[in-house]
Amino acid sequence: MFREITPESLEKTSFEMIGKDWMLITAGDENKLNTMTASWGAMGVLWNKNVLIAFVRPSRYTFDFLMKNEKFSCTFYNGEYRKALTLCGTKSGRDIDKVKECNFTPDFSQDAPFFDEADTVVICKKLYVQPMKSEFALTDEVKKNYNDDSEYHYVFVAEIEKVLKK
Repeated sequence: MFREITPESLEKTSFEMIGKDWMLITAGDENKLNTMTASWGAMGVLWNKNVLIAFVRPSRYTFDFLMKNEKFSCTFYNGEYRKALTLCGTKSGRDIDKVKECNFTPDFSQDAPFFDEADTVVICKKLYVQPMKSEFALTDEVKKNYNDDSEYHYVFVAEIEKVLKK
């Protein structure tokens, strides 16, 4: 069903894949996993590696799964899954079983869980995790994304180990 491709052969840009189409970030194992929708991130080259950069708030249930696991997946879907992606971005895995609610089929055939319904799967290995802080020269324009009492995201820089495409 899936075939491995190089990151350079992706048909869409990360602007489209992450910013427009959104992605699910998934971490965990066969015993327990969680997923969340993200529309902030990037793909590129850093430290001579193909990387995916994701931003996750510590209050998100998926955050703990990301911190506990060395690897995670980012998955991308066609338009028919927009309702499921919306649910995964607005509901917490603490309160509902998002995988069940979305009728997703978890796949554990790689080093990180992903869903068979995805069109594109990116398997990622964490390289660097750092909390964002307001003193890191965030401009006023960027600070508008946060309330005064809002928590800042953590930055996850991950090596792209494998890209799978249907």
